Amino acid sequence: MKTGVPFARTGSIINMANIRILSERKKIAMVAHDHKKMDLIEWAEYNKTALARHEIIATGTTGTLLENKLDRPVKKMLSGPLGGDQQIGAMIATGEIDVLIFFWDPMEAQPHDSDVKALLRLAIAWNIPTACDRATADFMFTSPLMHQQYESTQPDYNEYLKRRVP
Repeated sequence: MKTGVPFARTGSIINMANIRILSERKKIAMVAHDHKKMDLIEWAEYNKTALARHEIIATGTTGTLLENKLDRPVKKMLSGPLGGDQQIGAMIATGEIDVLIFFWDPMEAQPHDSDVKALLRLAIAWNIPTACDRATADFMFTSPLMHQQYESTQPDYNEYLKRRVP
């Protein structure tokens, strides 16, 4: 098994000693803003064989487009602006997502920008491999770690949860 490098620190700094095993079959969340949907769909079609080994979860419209293009079932959440981003964020927080592929549009203001930021914040907070563009997704999917069991270090937020609240 490959692993990230766990580390521990003292004091109120987060202890990264917990391990979560990501199986060979990853649970991949896929999200795309309107102007990036076709980029994601083209990327997914190009990587159709590799994606077939994994479970795909997506926000509404993106999920429907992926399902049609890949000719396979996709677990669909609500549309992003209607809560789909938040549903995927909740799945990240409960350990139900292993990888996030989120092609977001840096040139277009999003009416649900706070949801987008929250989703990305949760992915980082829970040490979820995240690709926000095609090049990063390509690098991620060509990594041998993507297709084998992996030990992911998970933050230990116990100190945070035990903190004294004024």
